[in-house]
Amino acid sequence: MLSRSDIGEILAVAKQYGGDFAEIFIENKQTTGISFEDNSIEKVISGIDVGAGIRVITGDNTSYAYTNDLSINSLKKAAQIVGQAAGDNMFSNVIEVTGKGNQNVQVEKDPDSIPIEKKLEKVLEANETARKVDDRVKQVIVGYGDLVQEVTIANSEGDLVEDKRVRTRMLVNVVASDGMLIQTGYEAAGSFAGFELFDEISTQVLAEKAASRAVKMLEARPAPSGKMPVVMTAEAGGTMIHEACGHGLEADLVQKKLSVYAGKIGQEVASNQVSVIDDGTLKKYGYVHWDDEGIKGQKTTLIKNGVLEEFMFDRLSAMKDKRESTGNGRRESYQNKPIPRMTNTYIAKGEYSPERIIRETKRGLLVKKMGGGQVNTTNGDFVFDVAEGYLIENGDVKEAVRGATLTGNGPKVLNQVDMVGNDLGFAIGTCGKDGQGVPVSDAQPSLRVTEMIIGGTEAPGAGTKVMRIRRL
Repeated sequence: MLSRSDIGEILAVAKQYGGDFAEIFIENKQTTGISFEDNSIEKVISGIDVGAGIRVITGDNTSYAYTNDLSINSLKKAAQIVGQAAGDNMFSNVIEVTGKGNQNVQVEKDPDSIPIEKKLEKVLEANETARKVDDRVKQVIVGYGDLVQEVTIANSEGDLVEDKRVRTRMLVNVVASDGMLIQTGYEAAGSFAGFELFDEISTQVLAEKAASRAVKMLEARPAPSGKMPVVMTAEAGGTMIHEACGHGLEADLVQKKLSVYAGKIGQEVASNQVSVIDDGTLKKYGYVHWDDEGIKGQKTTLIKNGVLEEFMFDRLSAMKDKRESTGNGRRESYQNKPIPRMTNTYIAKGEYSPERIIRETKRGLLVKKMGGGQVNTTNGDFVFDVAEGYLIENGDVKEAVRGATLTGNGPKVLNQVDMVGNDLGFAIGTCGKDGQGVPVSDAQPSLRVTEMIIGGTEAPGAGTKVMRIRRL
């Protein structure tokens, strides 16, 4: 166990060659993962990972080293290695770190106190429930995971924070087939919480939704192709806002001119119906009391009534722009340096009821659940799969359609939103960037986009131009 004076000595070694800023991130992480497939347990993984990462920033340059040896001699050696990258001159430093704050998370049911048999019960329950939905359910994959992460973060400015993060999640993926077609259904739930998550969500409901979606898509007609209005329900999740907009608002991509939003602060980038917020203070899957640089989690309005107001900053990108971090510095583990990342990102609620949005749409596509997709942050172009969709005709929801894709451009689509609902639905995920994955939530209300390109398998009507979908 390192004392505050030990940490101060390590930081002094890291900064003795003239670096502008030095930091240490110490992590003790306990994880449990269960993978269940084809009516059998594929694997159960439970382990502890302990280590520390040391970073020195000099101007625009960063040096980083990590080790799983937490002895003071090993950490001083790592600190010297990264410190020497800052320059050749040696300086005498005395760094005293003081407590900036800590969070003693109190969860109702700490995952470490729950026997593995109880966790397996939830997995088996999900598998059994999904298979009972329909004889056409051929494969069920269930995943369970929990994490208890304790971190200590200190820096050469004298700040020190201690934080404990507890997350629990479950996912169900179902494959259904009628002998001719194969369709899938996916549902996931998770939160910044312990095993009490299963007091709030039903494993059976989760499994039923996934299985019913897979079966329903077997019976769906092929999706039409062409341009039409698209209504996305709150249940669809915020995949589009996360991918087509969120990454482009991360400051490092903006500074590298790899974002379509670079240089547009104060400009209209979306419909006046659209406000986009990243809120690390929400007790959702992406919650951060302290980010991974010891900055307090914050609520940041990125786009307000269509006008671009702010980007998401970590400490390094904030230093480059001579401003303060927004609390978005995040890393996968002590083996990674922090970079700007989303937390809980969403489109704010509007004034319309979901029913009214559908009722006032003469013809279009209703997206009830989004699938995967790809986006080019440089220009905002994207393509997304629709996991569950329906046709809208004369304001009524009609038959289900399968095989639909949404192709478009993030900023253009946000400018074409003309109705935003008064509901809000969150989805969870692990966001990947620069080889790192971090837990996030994203959300949106029900909303209508006046026109999008739909890729499908049904021949378009006369005169309809079909865009060839390109994987970005």
